[in-house]
Amino acid sequence: MPQLDLFDMKKSKVGSVELLPEIFEAPVKKHLLHSVVNWQLAKKRAGTSSTKTRGEVSGGGAKPWKQKHMGRARAGSSRSPIWRKGGIVFGPKPKDWSYTINKKTKRNALISALSQKYSEGFLVALNEITLPEIKTKNVAELVQKFELKSALIIVASDNDNLMKSARNIKNIKVLKVDGINVYDILKFDTLVMTEESLAQAQEALSH
Repeated sequence: MPQLDLFDMKKSKVGSVELLPEIFEAPVKKHLLHSVVNWQLAKKRAGTSSTKTRGEVSGGGAKPWKQKHMGRARAGSSRSPIWRKGGIVFGPKPKDWSYTINKKTKRNALISALSQKYSEGFLVALNEITLPEIKTKNVAELVQKFELKSALIIVASDNDNLMKSARNIKNIKVLKVDGINVYDILKFDTLVMTEESLAQAQEALSH
């Protein structure tokens, strides 16, 4: 069974943690990583292009002139698409780019991402991350000690001091274990997990 060194926040080795081979020694399936990253990016697309139809532009509530005896073409609104300042016919509307993929694909892609980080030596395990106060300097010291260029830090539960202390540091992101995802794992160079979050992730993915 593979093992990973366990460190404290001062980078002193305090033990080791056992890893499940079916997760951290699983073959890396790059086609699944590609599929899930594309799916995540599609969900993020805003699709904000939009035009207004004749019913959405302002004005045009009153009939411009009488229906008959005016010598003009019939008109019911000054916001008809053929009028200046009128609505747009068949213009773009906000689009939902998201689609669904099955749970098995997402699970296997996440396993592949974790396995890749472990095999490349970019998985770091800490016994815990506790900060006495909200202070960016505390996280900056942790980043410096472990020589992290960019890192995704996974914690087991709410850790407001850590999350708020890390948000002003470039290339550092903190997530709870239930929000761990393929895109963020691949985006950051190093994956840092607490002992508790590692145990929870392994339990969730082993079923």
